[in-house]
Amino acid sequence: MKNHFSKPLILLAVFGVFLAVYSQAAQIKNVLFLISDDLKASTLGPYGDQMVKTPNIDALAAEGMVFKRGYCQGTTCGPSRRSFMRSRYRDEAGITMGENFIDNGFYSARVGKIFHMRVPGDIVSGSNGGDVEACWTERFNSPGHEAHTAGVYSLFNHNIFTTSMKDRASTAEKDRWFVSVQYEGDGSDQPDHKTASKAIELIKKQGNGDKPFFIAAGFVRPHYPNVAPQQYFDLYPYQDIALPETREGDLGDVPEAGYTAVTSLNDPIGKYPDNQKRFWGAYYATITYMDEQVGRIIDELEEQGLRDSTAIVFIGDHGYHLGEHFFWQKSNLHEDVTRVPFIISAPGFKAGESDSFAELADIYPTVSELVGITVPNTVQGKSLVPVLKNPKTTVREAAFTVGNRRDFALRGAEWAYMLYADDTDELYNMKTDPKQFTNLANDPKYTKVKEEWRMKLENRIAEAGLERKG
Repeated sequence: MKNHFSKPLILLAVFGVFLAVYSQAAQIKNVLFLISDDLKASTLGPYGDQMVKTPNIDALAAEGMVFKRGYCQGTTCGPSRRSFMRSRYRDEAGITMGENFIDNGFYSARVGKIFHMRVPGDIVSGSNGGDVEACWTERFNSPGHEAHTAGVYSLFNHNIFTTSMKDRASTAEKDRWFVSVQYEGDGSDQPDHKTASKAIELIKKQGNGDKPFFIAAGFVRPHYPNVAPQQYFDLYPYQDIALPETREGDLGDVPEAGYTAVTSLNDPIGKYPDNQKRFWGAYYATITYMDEQVGRIIDELEEQGLRDSTAIVFIGDHGYHLGEHFFWQKSNLHEDVTRVPFIISAPGFKAGESDSFAELADIYPTVSELVGITVPNTVQGKSLVPVLKNPKTTVREAAFTVGNRRDFALRGAEWAYMLYADDTDELYNMKTDPKQFTNLANDPKYTKVKEEWRMKLENRIAEAGLERKG
């Protein structure tokens, strides 16, 4: 018997899917963009950390899409932030994300650090740093005393603990990256609290306005100096902290171009394992403090009845080394630096986790699609909306990262490949060696794999309009 209703039913089903997708996009009017500074993915609960206390980020992850394979395109603050604010891999072509929102009738505001600011320099002075004024309808800085906050000052690599205000390592000074300050207070004097308070004020004001909004709130923690009230440090006794695994001779197969400037082998920090633990505790403490500010902002969205019409993006600008492979800080192409926390909570889309590769350059086209505005043709990233609809969807097979020199990396599901300006390279099997202990680039058994990934990487370099030499 013929089914005379099959075609109408099919058409109705297709129309139903269209309506569902349209309603998802139609109800999202605003974007809240939250950025944490120097936050590595592996120090958050949704990415496997068992010690850190981040109830607000955990809650956001539980109701959003957690991109387990999110990667930055720049390995320090300036290049990374330029890349995601313009969706460009290195240059400054095209208009910024904020300008595109403004051109489409949005209110656009920056609070705190979005484009590059020197931390602590521009925070102490309250200046704009490398901000792009045209990106914002309004912009607000969040100054603070940073290492000069009165309290217990620690310089971990020199085993100094004092309440003296003299000779504190600060802006542009050697050893500033091993500083923390813990003090008695409620945290309201700190830059991140000020950022949250101003963002809350803007949400109240703009939520009642005629224009949709794009509000970007940039926190400076856990970037050094790790400053927070005592109660946050008390959550992380150094005796409870286990240092990351290191192996004697680990750097023997790593080319010099792959090193960080500061290592446990060339800096006094290597002599003080307990102080390394204390540094981890300070890093955790300021993550928890930052998390509290995230919660304050999201609570205000809900209080104003805007949660169901606002997409929230939470990221770290790049990762950080905390003693892994004897490395400290950032500026290299290993997993601890390139992998970042990346969460999108968008009304109308189901929560979940995705192993699809995502780049921070993808934020610009993604949020533009979510609110239904056009994307300039200068944008190099890809929209992740297909992944929000189905976490098993793939928009790219690997993530591309650009180093500070003419160094590049490509991270795939099985292989991570890094190619440096001097033609040295690294190759890791991420399934059998996820912590990247064994560089296979010079192992004859993997010549074919290396050649394949070098070609893939060089193709990505060319597609991005970049050059390897010159």
